Amino acid sequence: MTDLNTCRAEDILLRRRALRRELAAREGLSDVRIAVLSGSTTEQFCAILELLLLDSGFRPEFHQGHYNRYYEEAVLDTSELQAFKPDIVYLHTSSRNIQHQPTIDCTEANLHTFVDEEIARWQEIWDSLQQTFRCQVIQNNFELPATPVLGNMAAVAPGGDARFVQQLNIRLAEEAGQRQTLLIQDSHSISAQVGLKHWFDTDRFFSYKILHTPEAQLALARSLASMVRAIYGRSRKVLLLDLDNTLWGGVIGDDGVNGISIGRETPEAEAYTAFQQYCLALRERGVLLAVCSKNDDAVARTGFTHPDSVLKLEHISCFKANWEPKHENIEAIARELKLGVDSFVFVDDNPAERAIVRAQLPQVAVPEVGASVSQYPAIIDAGRYFEPATLVKEDFQRAAQYAANAQRETQAAKFANYGEYLDSLDMHAEIAPIQPVYFERVAQLTNKSNQFNLTTRRYTQAEIEALARDRSHVVLYGRLTDRFGDNGLVSVVIGRQEADTMQIDLWLMSCRVLKREMENAMLDALVEEAKERGLKRLVGRHLPTPKNGMVAAMYPGLGFARAPHEENLPEGSSVWMLDLDSYAPQTKHIHRPELAHA
Repeated sequence: MTDLNTCRAEDILLRRRALRRELAAREGLSDVRIAVLSGSTTEQFCAILELLLLDSGFRPEFHQGHYNRYYEEAVLDTSELQAFKPDIVYLHTSSRNIQHQPTIDCTEANLHTFVDEEIARWQEIWDSLQQTFRCQVIQNNFELPATPVLGNMAAVAPGGDARFVQQLNIRLAEEAGQRQTLLIQDSHSISAQVGLKHWFDTDRFFSYKILHTPEAQLALARSLASMVRAIYGRSRKVLLLDLDNTLWGGVIGDDGVNGISIGRETPEAEAYTAFQQYCLALRERGVLLAVCSKNDDAVARTGFTHPDSVLKLEHISCFKANWEPKHENIEAIARELKLGVDSFVFVDDNPAERAIVRAQLPQVAVPEVGASVSQYPAIIDAGRYFEPATLVKEDFQRAAQYAANAQRETQAAKFANYGEYLDSLDMHAEIAPIQPVYFERVAQLTNKSNQFNLTTRRYTQAEIEALARDRSHVVLYGRLTDRFGDNGLVSVVIGRQEADTMQIDLWLMSCRVLKREMENAMLDALVEEAKERGLKRLVGRHLPTPKNGMVAAMYPGLGFARAPHEENLPEGSSVWMLDLDSYAPQTKHIHRPELAHA
């Protein structure tokens, strides 16, 4: 299979029909409808994007707007978009589409007026799309002009086009921070990486209105595909690292801790230090670090005691150093972290090890990092494996939460009786109708959780906000703390009142708190809310996917009885019903205050 992360744009376009046949034949592709509204023609761009999305597990359907009519189609006549029913609207614009550029003699006092006027036009577009479709909107920010007429003064003077673009991009970022359905694709940075000399294709633009070079189109498409993966919870979660000649220079078993290359004394040592700093930065924003090394465990761990090592053992969420095949160790690490192997990015300097893991575990991302550690950060970054759609408090706490989970596993081994172990954790749950402060986290969780998710329905933040205001719905969140720390917001249940029944549209939970009785506590709270509304029963469905098999038996385990099968449900689905008249609370080992009803 061709690795599209390493292909040139020209090769992809040359082979796109064959690649499309090969990729579209894959099983388990998820449908996604993307409307592309643009200031240029987009057929070639969408052809590249389609291949990248197919490679990411999506089957895209595109609506390509008419040339340079993005404003009209989003604001004045939305009929074509309404017929298409997009999941995502992508505003594929560039600095050529700026309409309120200041004049060269613009004063400092008047500059903000031009910025306000330009932003007001985009606000009309965002408002219209949000009100009409409530879907995710992705918009390019603006690259610097390729030919600034004021030279270096273009970045300084109030009338400079570079200065204006920078001011405009700041306002776009501020707007995205206030509009949860708006994401910004950083074309400004992407164009800098590609180089403005290779960004615009003026000959093709004047002839065919194709604005970007194939190289630029591929860079934008790779970025956009990573954003789609992030929106639907398919970004990678774990950076899995070899040790010798990957995290440090040399072989720890031969050279000893004093002989490995790390620190500032040589160019090689400094390159390894820079890579460790990059890994630590990823951990600080929520990516887990794990080790998979062919080594003696005790010897391998000594490498992290080197005084110049940036990474310490406490930064590693799972550590496997032995002489077993690496693909088997990766599967073991996945089980310990309770994640799928498709959450992993494996970095190893040894090309043979990379090839074996690719062959045995094709779901694992294995970038072709080569042997020069100085290039590792750029190569990993180019793959956009860890692209976030949002950043919330729980992201920054994730690594610490997994470390605390390891302590809980150790604690469990001390008890013969599992109930005594649960009591020893001193667990306290906060379960309540959703509050605005949690809208973003709940939307994020619905798009990430796959294993403990009975229906795998996805919700945007705008949809969560609408459900929270709808009296016919209840949206419950659950937080769990124990003596080892705060697990954060770990569970969401969305119920819909229908006559005398509460239909459970969504029930998900983070696997970090699996088998901790949190599902019982969430059910108790949902029953309380249903009884408060005078309802008689709960009805839930299990819609099977390749990943959520672990919850197939959850409903009967909680006392639900099998209900008649409903039409239009996927094959293998089941329907379950719980009579509330005879229900008794099930939570025994979690402290929970009484529910404040919605």
